[in-house]
Amino acid sequence: MSVVIAGGHGRVALLTTRLLTGRGLRVSGIIRRPEQGADLRAAGARPLVADLATATPEQLADLLTGAHAVLYAAGAGLGDAPGQANPVDHDAVLALADAAHHAGTRRFVLLSAMGSDPAAHHPADPLVETFLRAKGRADQALLSHPDLDSTVVRPAWFRDGPGTGLVHLAAHTGPGEIDRPDAAAVLAHLLTDPATTPRLLELVSGPTPVHQAVAHVAARSLTAH
Repeated sequence: MSVVIAGGHGRVALLTTRLLTGRGLRVSGIIRRPEQGADLRAAGARPLVADLATATPEQLADLLTGAHAVLYAAGAGLGDAPGQANPVDHDAVLALADAAHHAGTRRFVLLSAMGSDPAAHHPADPLVETFLRAKGRADQALLSHPDLDSTVVRPAWFRDGPGTGLVHLAAHTGPGEIDRPDAAAVLAHLLTDPATTPRLLELVSGPTPVHQAVAHVAARSLTAH
């Protein structure tokens, strides 16, 4: 199985890469700067250089040739000004979704953020509001794409802990935190389980082993269909 990870140099992306390559999967990571390639190769992945903010769906489709699944883990965070979120947090998600369709790659997992909502209201910080609204629009657009098996994961605030292997993964979890290695483990499992589609899931630390949490969501998805 071949997986392409957009935003391949991110911390969660690299952790996910190591898990996937450790299971024998082929992983390619899309990065913006060539010098980031050494870290991807060290994790067992093949670097692909492209600027997600400007690449066209046709250009991205070439990078997805032969891929069975895509993980969008890129994120530029806060934009330059209120109302001007970086295109990486919205436009590039849609471009990669179109690219996946053209390349015949159906499985698409999006790493979003808890609180993402097209109508998010954050009067204390307009930049955060812009970011959450952009992410929310991207989430909705991906889930409504008719030709993709998509899952959106909205993790809580990331911690720098070593990971516990125990999570709470559900449509609504409530607030919390999550260690990056646990988020990576969930993403790695979701990429190889298309039964969890189309779903929008929140993720926090919890009482359930990762593989059981994903299996439970997959079973509920199958029942719903």
